Amino acid sequence: MRAAIFLTLCLLLPLVPLTVAQAEDAQDEAWPGDPIDNHVHMTWAAMTLEVNEWADENPDIVKLEDVGKSRAGKSLWVVQLSDWSTEFKPNGSSKEIIYIDGGHHGNEYLGTALAWLSAKYYIDGWIEGNEEAIQVLQNSEVHVLIMLNPDGNDIDTRWNLGQVDLNRNYDHYWNSCPTTQPGTSAFSEPETLANSVYMNTVVPDADLYVTMHTGVWIILYPWGKWPEQPPDWELFHSIREDVNGGISDIPIQNANQGLYPNCGTSRDYGYGVMGFPTFTFETDDEQFIPGSVEALNERLGEEMDVMRYLINNVWYWRARLDVQSITIDDDTLTLDVVNHGMASTANATLEYIGESGEVAWVSPFFSVNATNSSVVSFSVNAGMFGDEGMWNLNYQKRVINAATWVNETVNVSAMYVESEQDRFLIGYGLFNPISVLAAVIGVAAFANEAETRRKSERDEDNERNDASEN
Repeated sequence: MRAAIFLTLCLLLPLVPLTVAQAEDAQDEAWPGDPIDNHVHMTWAAMTLEVNEWADENPDIVKLEDVGKSRAGKSLWVVQLSDWSTEFKPNGSSKEIIYIDGGHHGNEYLGTALAWLSAKYYIDGWIEGNEEAIQVLQNSEVHVLIMLNPDGNDIDTRWNLGQVDLNRNYDHYWNSCPTTQPGTSAFSEPETLANSVYMNTVVPDADLYVTMHTGVWIILYPWGKWPEQPPDWELFHSIREDVNGGISDIPIQNANQGLYPNCGTSRDYGYGVMGFPTFTFETDDEQFIPGSVEALNERLGEEMDVMRYLINNVWYWRARLDVQSITIDDDTLTLDVVNHGMASTANATLEYIGESGEVAWVSPFFSVNATNSSVVSFSVNAGMFGDEGMWNLNYQKRVINAATWVNETVNVSAMYVESEQDRFLIGYGLFNPISVLAAVIGVAAFANEAETRRKSERDEDNERNDASEN
């Protein structure tokens, strides 16, 4: 295919009225590949030069990692983008992690181009002082593996050199759907193995994973194996509503229903094994455009609008619990908690840490729905909580079992409700109310008897005085 296109272009090129001025105007925005098809295809060698230039010229925001080799020994480059002058956000909290890969299939050039453009957009934006790009790089890390299948890319084939479909080679229900060329086993190929190692060791806490392909204009979320909606359907449906509500009309569907049954994919591995919210971003297949000078940021402008939305809002792609109050009333503890994130959590617990640092009490599991608040109550022994202890929330970022667990300190103190018993201080000692009442009655009776005695004595004195006068 590539050879045929090349020969055709060579024959037609003299007839194409492309001026030097047009070529120069387009060069700044061009896909940096071979001169004839630079809007269609980037070679691994051209990409290698490009990403190394990014790292050399922008060390403050670009790191470059060789994370593995293809079957032919070509480096798999990951571009790591962030404001590397600081490990944390300006507010002191941890940065969100975004992971993007492209080029699983060597002949899907626009998918690879979209991965490249996702990195290039933020590099250029930082240099130009774009506020959106600066905010993203100050508050998150964007990791982009532009070309996972460089061997297939350079010879214009879907497969790698082992004739394996890399996007059927992941260890999530591998080879359990009707498919072709999934490999001899899960992760039999060095490219997919390197990608999985990077997910598990460098970005295990990612809150967004997008894998980029070409074929049908659609965005696919899990599952590929099953038609049922995934556990975090609320999150995926909310994102679809936002995107289709004002950013793009691109269809967003469950992969099994939106495309066809597919197993062993990086998308389902990223969600089902790693717990990431994951999407397959399929650009359309109108990628062979002989003589085109259309800039990539125009060709993929709408796709980049969607990517910018996903990246800018990554903070919301998980549960984020915020305790409003903890109230203890007799033998009941009541927790008021708000979820600021767009993902639900189903396995949350409240923990009380005693003065010596041990976990002294753990609540039963409770759920908090996305962008919602919950009030839950538990039976407790109020006497076990002291003034010097502390409270923690332990929960998963999302509903999927593979989601990362977080343990966060609660920044509110428990409020104790004073009961009727506490106010009366019931007991069997001096301040028992029955004792007090009996004492009051006794004192009153004693006073009444004394007053009667004094009155009787006065009457007797009066009678004696009257007798003596007579």
